[in-house]
Amino acid sequence: MKKSLLALTALAATGLLTLAGCGGGTTSSSSSSAPASSSSSQAAGSSSTSTGVQPNGHHFNVRVWNDEFQNRFKAYSTMFDHVDGDGNYVLKDGTTLVWSLVANKDNKYQNELDKAIAAQDTAAANDKIDMFLVEADYALKYSAQDIALDVKGDIGLTDEDLAQQYQYTKDILTYDNKIKGVSWQATPGLYAYRTDIADAVLGTHDPDAVQAKLADWDKFNAVAAEMKEKNYHMLAGKDDSYRTYSNNVTSKWATEDDEGTPTIHLDNNIRKWVKDTKNYADKGYLAGLSDDYALWGTEWGNQQSKKGSTFGFFWSTWGINFSLQGYADPDKTGKATDDNLWGKYRVCYGPQSYYWGGTWMIGAKGTDDTALIKQTMKDLTVDSTIMKKITTDTQDYTNNKKAMKEIADSDYKSDFLGGQNHIKLFTEAADKISLKYISPYDQGCNEKFQEAMKDYFAGSKTYAEAISNFKTLLKGVYANAIFDTSFDTAI
Repeated sequence: MKKSLLALTALAATGLLTLAGCGGGTTSSSSSSAPASSSSSQAAGSSSTSTGVQPNGHHFNVRVWNDEFQNRFKAYSTMFDHVDGDGNYVLKDGTTLVWSLVANKDNKYQNELDKAIAAQDTAAANDKIDMFLVEADYALKYSAQDIALDVKGDIGLTDEDLAQQYQYTKDILTYDNKIKGVSWQATPGLYAYRTDIADAVLGTHDPDAVQAKLADWDKFNAVAAEMKEKNYHMLAGKDDSYRTYSNNVTSKWATEDDEGTPTIHLDNNIRKWVKDTKNYADKGYLAGLSDDYALWGTEWGNQQSKKGSTFGFFWSTWGINFSLQGYADPDKTGKATDDNLWGKYRVCYGPQSYYWGGTWMIGAKGTDDTALIKQTMKDLTVDSTIMKKITTDTQDYTNNKKAMKEIADSDYKSDFLGGQNHIKLFTEAADKISLKYISPYDQGCNEKFQEAMKDYFAGSKTYAEAISNFKTLLKGVYANAIFDTSFDTAI
């Protein structure tokens, strides 16, 4: 989902939809029923706070950062009945589902959630958090807290219920041998590329043939040089490849001492991203270096459309259907035209396996709605028929191995991807996901590191100056952070 992370917000300049947050959707209304979106952990979008009209009667209070989960619930929950005149979701038993929506940007969602958690014990029953959502970059922060209920011991899911879920989606929310949350999606990543540019430069757009040319970073970089010679670009902007590197680290961003002080460490694979991206920037392998070409920027979006010169994009599951498709087909025709790239994208594994994003549901201690939480989790993470329907309806990749294998082994075809069964590739990639090196500080470290490095890539700051800026920026998020000697080594 990341998806993180992921809001679909209107781009005024293009009329397109772009993702923001790990689990997406608009942030204009807490009772929105706009089309579902999905995940990315690079949040853009509004920072507004929106809470539904507080109706009388019993409340089921759910905290979200965009409308993705709202739309999933409305479309697939067996408990949903209707939306009332004030935009509130009413369940079949008469309960009103009250959405509290705060956009993910600048940590605002977490900050507001933390305030609500601190007040949970003294809050009135109808004001208590019943369920809240988290994404991969900060899931550990909440799984370690008492606020997060055990989905088996407290909520009532069984080992059989959880058997078909990908192991990593359970591991990330496991604390003290208790699973504290569940996800409806798994988020393996692929490389999505344009067939017309592949034909022009590589002489083929066949996915197996293209994969052979992109099978490792040396080959990927060699193709980048070929693209440049033909006036194309391998990637759109400076942060396009970041998740492919950051999800293949061999150490954590941060470790804590007994007093909870985080020591920040720079992994060699993050250092490799800096080195390789600086090389791409200097050699002109990127379409642009300004923030407009960064994730969620206007020109970054344009690069995914017919206007662009970029060969491909690293996209996880949600990105292909919720972002790439929106940019490639801005008029939402659902068919190939002279003005769009419908049917002109394919996917392959690329140089490294990776994942990006994901959204988890957590039941909150103090809730009086355990039964509603359980049914929500069963509907949206356990029921293989519903999970399969979500994928066939939306092309999102759901967290049920049985359902995904059935689609992977079928004659399922994505019209947008020219008839390719991308679920088959995702199924093979999903088994390789490991969360061994995640930490509770990943969101802040990932966001502030990329922010600090952009001046180095543009040539306006040295690497040492960019590292100094990163430390300052991160202190603004984690005031007690200290930094080890890994930051002292030059690139």
